[in-house]
Amino acid sequence: MRASKVLSVVIASAVALSPATAGPALLFDPANGRVLYAEDQDDQWYPASLTKIMTALLVFEALKDGRIRLQDKIKVSEFAHSQPPSHLGLPVGAEITVETALQALIVKSANDAAIILAEAVDGTQQAFAQRMNATAKRLGMTRTNYVNANGLPAPEQVSTARDLARLTTAVVRDFPNYAHLWSMEEMRVGKRVLRNHNPLLHTYEGADGMKTGFICDSGYNLVASASRDGQKLVAVVLGETTGSNRSARAANLLEHGFQTLGWKTLFGTENLDTLPLAADAKGPVSIRRHVISWACGTMRRRVVARAKKAKRGMVAAAAKKAAAAKKAPAADDD
Repeated sequence: MRASKVLSVVIASAVALSPATAGPALLFDPANGRVLYAEDQDDQWYPASLTKIMTALLVFEALKDGRIRLQDKIKVSEFAHSQPPSHLGLPVGAEITVETALQALIVKSANDAAIILAEAVDGTQQAFAQRMNATAKRLGMTRTNYVNANGLPAPEQVSTARDLARLTTAVVRDFPNYAHLWSMEEMRVGKRVLRNHNPLLHTYEGADGMKTGFICDSGYNLVASASRDGQKLVAVVLGETTGSNRSARAANLLEHGFQTLGWKTLFGTENLDTLPLAADAKGPVSIRRHVISWACGTMRRRVVARAKKAKRGMVAAAAKKAAAAKKAPAADDD
């Protein structure tokens, strides 16, 4: 194991599996739906760019049905162009292939690419959202609702860790031919190199996907997959306050799964369908004031707080030194 990958496991071990440290989480085997760890799995959450997993699934289905092809050229509409970062930023009327848009959707998490693809499949985002909700219902995602294709903030756009696990299972099961897209560390658009937001792809042994997500109200989210010795596991992590905490918690969950999978299968575990619906499942809440990000205006407060703390420490140290000097005996004159 590379040093960086060892380090990721060590860092992950510092992030406990306890409810006090994070939002909803779920660890499962996508081959059979077996749940290896679950925490607040039915609490609704703002999925942010994890929404793009559903968008990708519907594009895969359209490709399978022959409604679109990977090499088809699709145009950037005014609506797609208006989407805020992360985006490709292509001008209105520009054309890209479906394949490039898919890569940008997954690797770059491009919000405009999501709209370009949605419009290519169904003409409008509104029609595409209807398809998203119909598909969610078909997959048993009972506490999920979509209003847009990219996960940008919308109060009505919600999901849960269990529902996202069901969605991920469908992607892994039905479209293994597109698995390489989820593990791409970077892509090119012209001369630009766009890198994946998921650091586990180069820091965690066996990592092979899938998708990050972030908005201020939901915090840092991640659906992370990894494979070792023919066994694939997926961790769903929602509501972390920093990107590093998100990565560490996902790595910790995956490592926990690989280390305990053998003995857990001996005793049997619940799966995504048999795990009882939590009686106290909650609706969505905003964790904006806890999230550490420049985009949310909280990073500046953290930097200022650190500076004030450091200043207080310096003042205290100087006062202590001055007090010690007063107590010290005077030097003899020669």
